[in-house]
Amino acid sequence: MGAIVVYFRLSLKLVRYNEGMKIFSWNVNGLRAVLKKGALQDFLAKYNPDILCLQETKAKQGQAEVDLPDYIEIWNSAERAGYSGTAIFTRVEPIATREGFFSEQNDNPGWEDSYGDARTEGRVLTAEFEQFYLINTYVPNAKDGLERLKYREQIWDPALLEYIKTLEQTKPVIICGDFNVAHEEIDLARPKQNVGHAGFTDEERQGMTNYLNSGLIDTYRVFHPLERKYSWWSYRGGARQNNVGWRIDYFLASEILRERIKAADILDEVLGSDHCPVMIEYDEGLRAILNTSSEEAEPDYRAHLRMLGASAIEADKISESSETDELADISEEE
Repeated sequence: MGAIVVYFRLSLKLVRYNEGMKIFSWNVNGLRAVLKKGALQDFLAKYNPDILCLQETKAKQGQAEVDLPDYIEIWNSAERAGYSGTAIFTRVEPIATREGFFSEQNDNPGWEDSYGDARTEGRVLTAEFEQFYLINTYVPNAKDGLERLKYREQIWDPALLEYIKTLEQTKPVIICGDFNVAHEEIDLARPKQNVGHAGFTDEERQGMTNYLNSGLIDTYRVFHPLERKYSWWSYRGGARQNNVGWRIDYFLASEILRERIKAADILDEVLGSDHCPVMIEYDEGLRAILNTSSEEAEPDYRAHLRMLGASAIEADKISESSETDELADISEEE
């Protein structure tokens, strides 16, 4: 009598959202100026970002001739004309957006000083997407004479960190922008000469350490732990031509997103501002539809998905819209 051999074919439908979401951040030091130079247009044509976060726009929406029909524009401009400001241009429609901090941070005392009130300067802009919050920030400078150092240490940095951790209670966070600090000696060309100066004081560096100790990762250092590459150069003394720069522009991300971030870089060849763009490539992962009703097959399915790069959470999820394919090929051997 011949044996009946049953072959179960595990039918999976895997759908990748895209080949990787490319997110860029650039302090343009005046959006109208970088548009007039043609630098932003050249950058967009070459790099084709999915999301672009800008700092120091120095303009309100409508004041700059931005012609980007493929992008949704989100702005947070300073009340003071021609100063500060952030914007996000995105091909991906956000779920929601927010200008500034929550009331828990805004209600803290000490926001107003002799330089103004950072809450009114368009320094924080948040867009919520399906898998993460994206925060675009332009951190206040401590000033050459360190007049705003205590402001950074006691008001701004704690408020921003508290805001990040509040958002993280709902979903992971990616935060990018001009942080106005070089964290370690490797992050500036002349560390010894700049110890104690704005952007490289113990207090500012500790602020960045606090972000990282809270569970955020410095995405550039994940991929380039020993590389000396800079994102800002002074206009004085031929600093850019001689590459005497600072790395003060960052992408930080919640630790849980570490495996999602597939690349990080500093585009120091891009001209048009005293800063250059920085970027990450974010992998939105695989959406899987399991075409089976066999419970015994599910563990193999999850393991297979994880091999393909899906997270453990994704591997445990089965789309409600899954369609059932034929599950088995049955053949009879003599």
